[in-house]
Amino acid sequence: QVQLVESGGGLVQAGGSLRLSCAASGSVFSSARMDWYRQAPGKQRELVATITSSGTTNYADYLKGRFTISRDNAKNTVYLQMNSLSPEDTAVYFCRMVVDMTLRNYWGQGTQVTVSS
Repeated sequence: QVQLVESGGGLVQAGGSLRLSCAASGSVFSSARMDWYRQAPGKQRELVATITSSGTTNYADYLKGRFTISRDNAKNTVYLQMNSLSPEDTAVYFCRMVVDMTLRNYWGQGTQVTVSS
């Protein structure tokens, strides 16, 4: 069974930066696509960024280059570097794993990011 644990959230002022981490248990991390999602109060969960098992990245258009997703397969960890944060980035951020071969997916419990103006 895979478990995902996010960390790195918190309170930051507008214009600041945060780095989120998502650590995965198990042995399938290197063979899985990893996604970051976010959900703001009263809104639907939305995709932020993805990184495939081979390292290809994709980002939501609205980010305008402010966020960077990366992974460290040796540490079974995916990261989300968030720069130039604005209050509109306030949300709970979740990571998701989609295993390449089986397409089984797993979610973390989320980490709160709050950006003050």
